[in-house]
Amino acid sequence: MISRKEVTVPEPYQNYVNKAASDDLLKSLNSSTKRLWKLIRTISKKKVDYAYATDKWTIKELLQHIIDAERVFVLRALWFARRDPSPQPSFDENIWAANAAVADRKWKNLVEEFLALRAANMLFFASLSDEQLTRSGTASNKVLSTAGLGFICAGHLEHHLDIIEERYLAKPAKKKKKKKK
Repeated sequence: MISRKEVTVPEPYQNYVNKAASDDLLKSLNSSTKRLWKLIRTISKKKVDYAYATDKWTIKELLQHIIDAERVFVLRALWFARRDPSPQPSFDENIWAANAAVADRKWKNLVEEFLALRAANMLFFASLSDEQLTRSGTASNKVLSTAGLGFICAGHLEHHLDIIEERYLAKPAKKKKKKKK
């Protein structure tokens, strides 16, 4: 399996890669999934429709955004792993959020959808050879590797879990453990 140190991602995505819990892609995806599962069990039904400020997403809308973004990232990874040379377009998360009709969705269904999606995505990344994981392509006019997109999935979830804890649940940010040298 390709290490986080070997991936290609443009600067705007590097923060997500850095937030991944491990240099191992599958461990990072698994770790962020466990963290989500642990956190969502602490969120009351009343809180899922809460936004911490005007013009900010509710927790439900944020989870829908995570689902949408992960679908896009993994589609790109599949595209690149299969060597399709066509560039992938960008997507406007705010347009997607405005058209997701999340208010009509049940929290339980959103959670189940994410967990099923993440399980499928982990199987996908586990099925790829190192050579497929190092393949790259263009999305949003930037070059990314297949494995880089996997680390982006893990780190994107970690990023939003930090936001939920800090801004929606008023918990202090999770401190990353320093690695021993």
